[in-house]
Amino acid sequence: MTEEPPGRRLDPFDPQPPEWARVRAEEVVRQIFAFEPGPAGWGPASGWGRRRATTPPVLRFTDKHIVGVLDLRAVEFPHLLEFVRCRFEEPPDLRQTNLAGCEFGTCRLPGLEGRNLYSDNDLRFVGGTRVEGRIDLTDAEISGSLELTGAKLTNVGGYALHADRLQLAGALLAADMQVRGQLRIPGLRTGGNVNLSGALLDSPEGYALDGNGIQIGGNLQCVATSTRRFTSIGRLYLPSARIDSDFSLRGALLRPADKDYSDGGNQRFFDQRATLIADRMQVSGNVDLDKEFTSTGTLRIVNARIGGSLRLSGATVDLSGGVEPFEERTGKTEAPGPYRYRALHLDGTEIDGGIDARNTRIAGQVRLVDVNARGSVVLDGSILSNRNGDVVEGRRFTTGGNLDARGVVVFGSVLLPEAGIGANFDLRASRLVSPGRYRRDQSQKPSVDLRVAQIGRDLVCARGDGKSFSAHGEIRIRRAEIGRQTNFQGAELGSKLNVTAINGFGLITQELRVDVAAPPRGHVNLQHARCANLADNDKFWDASGHISLHDFRYDALAKPIELDDDAQVKHRLKLLRNAMGDNYRPGPYDQFATMLRANGNEEHASTVLIDKQRWRYAALADGYRLLGLPVMLWSWLQRWMVGYGYRPMRALLWLLALLVAGSVWFSLQPTPVEANADDKLVWNPVLFTIDQLVPIVDFGHKNRWHFDGASQWITAGLVASGWILATTVAAGITRMLRRSST
Repeated sequence: MTEEPPGRRLDPFDPQPPEWARVRAEEVVRQIFAFEPGPAGWGPASGWGRRRATTPPVLRFTDKHIVGVLDLRAVEFPHLLEFVRCRFEEPPDLRQTNLAGCEFGTCRLPGLEGRNLYSDNDLRFVGGTRVEGRIDLTDAEISGSLELTGAKLTNVGGYALHADRLQLAGALLAADMQVRGQLRIPGLRTGGNVNLSGALLDSPEGYALDGNGIQIGGNLQCVATSTRRFTSIGRLYLPSARIDSDFSLRGALLRPADKDYSDGGNQRFFDQRATLIADRMQVSGNVDLDKEFTSTGTLRIVNARIGGSLRLSGATVDLSGGVEPFEERTGKTEAPGPYRYRALHLDGTEIDGGIDARNTRIAGQVRLVDVNARGSVVLDGSILSNRNGDVVEGRRFTTGGNLDARGVVVFGSVLLPEAGIGANFDLRASRLVSPGRYRRDQSQKPSVDLRVAQIGRDLVCARGDGKSFSAHGEIRIRRAEIGRQTNFQGAELGSKLNVTAINGFGLITQELRVDVAAPPRGHVNLQHARCANLADNDKFWDASGHISLHDFRYDALAKPIELDDDAQVKHRLKLLRNAMGDNYRPGPYDQFATMLRANGNEEHASTVLIDKQRWRYAALADGYRLLGLPVMLWSWLQRWMVGYGYRPMRALLWLLALLVAGSVWFSLQPTPVEANADDKLVWNPVLFTIDQLVPIVDFGHKNRWHFDGASQWITAGLVASGWILATTVAAGITRMLRRSST
């Protein structure tokens, strides 16, 4: 070996190292075996005083070009080994070696064989150390930490770090590490953190990190540093991982592998373009995917358990390949979508906290089937895009708090059937366009599907912050139960391509607010719906597809009708008729009348029922074409004479008018002939007229006098009119008594 020139340092990364640095590996091994540390004390073995050493002695090799295999296999070395600015031509062999600790500082290695290595202290690759080959630490046990801070590991197409079942009493410290190849650490056990902050994991062939079943005693940190953001090219594979604190990818950049991932099974529920695979992961703290976090592949966290919150605020998950504009396209330019892959897949995941996804940008489907978040879910200001597809698939999704999606722009359908929302579902000022389509017939899906959902307080699809709520597709709240208010105030619902604007069949809510900003463009279905209070406006009743109101029940109007406001009742009857498209349905009239009567407005209730009968006879006339005219004539007579029985006082007035007219007529006629000559009666035209008009009761003149000519026909007319009018009065009185008893 040539003597080292004074003051010179070896550049371990120089492919042609100087001759003076060259040393054979056998010589290094000999020095290791011959190492005898000097006595501890205040002088260099001079006996100035001795004291017990607090740290193991260090054997240091500096500025060496080590040729040959540094073979320390199965060696027990109770001291620290340190290599500084050393270049190794062959991978050191530390298999089954028992060391006090080992450090490679600013070194270059073609790999390291460390299977079953045991170290009492840290194993360190620091100072920009480069390893161009495999570091094998399979089944190694390190009582300290494994430090790879600033290291560069390269083994393209293979394992850069192979550390199956590695056990660390301390931490795995790898900030600003660069890896070209796979970081393989399945079964890793650490007592502290795994710090990959600012690391670059580049393995486009497949797995960037294989951490199947790892157990981390602290945090898993994959965040940005002052140098760069954490970047993964390939798959972060963390199924069944257990993290005792937080899992943070805050500000990270994830890109998928070049080749799609396949498990060989049912691809319908699998994610071929995944950047993160964390099925069955258990995290005691938060999962942070926020603050400019970016992924161009699927984030798959299925059947996981998160003890804290899932944070996605400010994140971007873009499965479009960069073509998604995250804005509404107009004109002839065709917008992208639907996308083939999911953006976020959380099926079956339990989240003890909430989901914070404010101001996110997502291109692809968000799948939340059977997800349970005990806290609130916040999506305010986000843009979710999967045009003509399902942007959110969340059957049986539950949250213990609010589901806030205020000011959200949604391209696609939000499907949350059988969802359970503990408080409010707030879509205030949001815009939902380009809903999905069914495969079987390409018909349009709803913009929001809340079938059989349960919402503890309010469903808000209303105007907010100066912006209207707008949905181009159907708002489906069929058989939903909403604890307090269903609010469409200032909303713009439906489109020219849409058949249904609101499907509220069987809806149950305390207050239904439908004072919309514009007439719904499509059909509104409120059949079998129930609400205690109805707040509406004229625009709602002018829905272009009309309104189905069969068995729709409401107890009161938000703006009551005053007892003397006849014009308002007539106006509402006109709105009701228009809403049904001139098709006769008795139920809506009965409900309107029942509501008015329950609020003490008896006269207006009768007005409604009279209008009901009017249109009933009109419908009958349309059905009986040949008898249409007689039916309409009979209807007209009933309406003007007795108000179809709902104006019994009119019948009394008609009886009185007929009594006067009959009395005058018969008083002007000659005295009639007695029907029975033996009777000795005194002619009285008034009593005779009363006897003809009042059925059953006999005042002594019924059938006692005989008339000829016109008087005979007038008598018959009085009898018929009396029966009709008396029956009408009796029916009206009976109806009044029945209502008062109930």
